[in-house]
Amino acid sequence: MAVLRNAAQYKNQLRSLLPSGLAWEPERVPELDRVLEGVAQELARLDARAIDLLNEMDPTGVSELVPDWEAVMNLPDPCLGTTPLYDDRRLAVRRRLLAVGSQTAAYFIEIARSQGYPDATVTELRVPRMGRSRFGSAHFGTSRAQFMWLLNTGGRLAIGRRFGASYWGERFGMYPGSALECLIHRSAPAHAQVYINFD
Repeated sequence: MAVLRNAAQYKNQLRSLLPSGLAWEPERVPELDRVLEGVAQELARLDARAIDLLNEMDPTGVSELVPDWEAVMNLPDPCLGTTPLYDDRRLAVRRRLLAVGSQTAAYFIEIARSQGYPDATVTELRVPRMGRSRFGSAHFGTSRAQFMWLLNTGGRLAIGRRFGASYWGERFGMYPGSALECLIHRSAPAHAQVYINFD
């Protein structure tokens, strides 16, 4: 782990590297102390920026290098719209790195929760089969019904953008489920038909 050194530590280190002799004593040459102070301030600044760069190398803690990570990870995500917020872009970088993908219901529920739907559920439609279905208890459909499932959002977004509760720069008038629909349909298996039920 990198250790951050301050200007006083750098000044002491620089002073210990000076050659011995009367010409290098701070009492005799006060200008030398001011030079060491200036160099120590710059070394401490560079040290702090180097540690910032080490933190930016990990996308889970990125803040300044979001555009560079987006270029590497084929972002910004078109599902977030043409002008996503900076926090959404930073979160998308983390998600893209950590995303594994799956075809389970739990994976799609987690996508919905990440978009602000904490009570999301998945309903898998019962496949109509002769011998397993009974008249009056299940609807018979086509053979494609076996690949249909519903994502129930469970209500409105937990954190919606609205007048009086949002900050300057956030967009209004945007359909809140458009990002969810895009993410679900993009991640769904190719043979599946997904319907989203916004309660």
